Order: sequence, then structure tokens, then C-alpha cells
Amino acid sequence: MEIDNEGKDVEQTKYRGIIGYLLYLKASRPGISFAIGGTQSVGLWYPKGRSFDLIGYSDADFAGCRIDRKSTSGTCQFLGGRLVSWFNKKQNSIATSTAEAEYIAAGSCCAQILWMMQQLKDYGVIAREVRINCDNTSAIAITHNLV
Repeated sequence: MEIDNEGKDVEQTKYRGIIGYLLYLKASRPGISFAIGGTQSVGLWYPKGRSFDLIGYSDADFAGCRIDRKSTSGTCQFLGGRLVSWFNKKQNSIATSTAEAEYIAAGSCCAQILWMMQQLKDYGVIAREVRINCDNTSAIAITHNLV
């Protein structure tokens, strides 16, 4: 990848806002989604009468990057037993423990779940008691601490 030294500077906040808005439109309007990248032969099938549970999974490595010692978060979300969203990303801060790295990953998963719940609400589907699964008992204990 080359750096474009002759290009014009762009206000990052405005640019990110525009991209976020386009992603929202793509996710919330099936007609737009189809027009910009969907196909009729590919999709998710949700049989009638089956559960429509929303479940999240999160995980992290601790200090996985050897250069800056940052951890990497990974999350995935299932709707009705089907994978609908996932991501992995290097964390912004340096975690001081495995529990902290896992907690940050769980927080990212929670943010995605909250966004998905709002999207579902737009379609008239109310998601209650959404589970987020995490494999670190210390991170789970931190989430139960109300302080």
C-alpha cells in the first residue's frame, strides 16, 4: 500500500460518519443491500417457528502482538443459530492481564449485540436476555461486579 502524499486531507470524523451511515443503510434496508452487493441465490434461511435467539461469543489473546504487546479481540454473533456477524481487531490499549484483555473483548461483543438488538427492534423483533459467552472466569467475575 502506498501513501498518497499529494491527496487532500479529509476530516476523519465526517468521513467515518458517512461510512457508518452507509453501513447502517446497507444493514437496515434490504433493497439497498441487494442493489450494492447481494444476490438472490445466497442468503440466510430462518425456518418458521424456530428460536430467534441472539447469542454472542468473545475471546482474546493476551499480548499477542510481539511488537506493541497489544491483544486481539475476536467476537461472533449468532441469530437463530446462524452466524450473522463477526470481527477480530487489535485492541486499542495494552491489557495488563488476560482477564482485562478478555473483558475488553466481551465489551466489544456487547456493543455489537446492542447494535444488533436495535436493528432487530426496527424490524419488530424484541431480543430479551441475550447471552454473551466468554471463556475467562475472571472476566466474567468483573462483569458481575456492580462497582
